Amino acid sequence: MAEPTPRRNEPRLRPAPLLFEPAEASADPEHFFDLESIEDPRTLLTRATELTQAFRAAADRAMEFQAIAAAQLADPRRFDRLTSADLAERAEWTEDYAKRMVEFGRDLMRGAETEGRTPVDPR
Repeated sequence: MAEPTPRRNEPRLRPAPLLFEPAEASADPEHFFDLESIEDPRTLLTRATELTQAFRAAADRAMEFQAIAAAQLADPRRFDRLTSADLAERAEWTEDYAKRMVEFGRDLMRGAETEGRTPVDPR
């Protein structure tokens, strides 16, 4: 299960780097970040765990950016603002989920403002 995203005074953990795979390696469906070539189960567990944590951290961070973008697009001050239904269609969400993402994005932006950062500051 993914760890909760750190807030305010908590440092953000940096996951293991995700290395890009060469095109010929990624064409092989059995090839995945060279894990199949690791024979020692301890080393395999360590590297697979690092990758799992990196993917979770990346997914959590991407979701925060989705929420911020949704909140910005739904801002009533925008002349071209999107409705929850428009956001849902564009992001392939349900309308209820789009509403929750807008609120989450607004919360994130409020938190960033109180800390003196811009909402998309990667810290």
